[in-house]
Amino acid sequence: MGKTLFDKIWDKHVVEKIDNGPSVLYIDTHFIHEVTSPQAFKGIEKRGMKVFRPKQTIATADHNVPTLNQHLPIKDALSRMQVDALIENCNNHGIELYGLGHPYQGIVHVIGPELGITQPGMTIVCGDSHTSTFYSWSFWYGSFWYRYQ
Repeated sequence: MGKTLFDKIWDKHVVEKIDNGPSVLYIDTHFIHEVTSPQAFKGIEKRGMKVFRPKQTIATADHNVPTLNQHLPIKDALSRMQVDALIENCNNHGIELYGLGHPYQGIVHVIGPELGITQPGMTIVCGDSHTSTFYSWSFWYGSFWYRYQ
């Protein structure tokens, strides 16, 4: 019997098969935003690591930003701190940021398909519970997983 589409994508992305354990998959694109990424950046910096393939990571501010008047300061202190941390982390790690005022800034799980970044057959991860809406083979992982693997 032929392989399913799932099997074909899976097989194409397997880096290592672990006996009686999970497979290690190659991830084509990583999307990040201001809510779950600060913890992950702190974790990798604490371990003395760098972002692997920063050019394959796309960042946008989407959860804690105003829809209107984005040129004004963010009123909520925690939201402002998270957006500022995203800006700083992207600058420090060479990650492209679609931040406030950028024409591509938008909802993290919407901009991938809208901008043509998400393509059929890709593996994508993002710390957003709507990641499976990328119209590709996507995974939500949460910052805890990313930080401690």
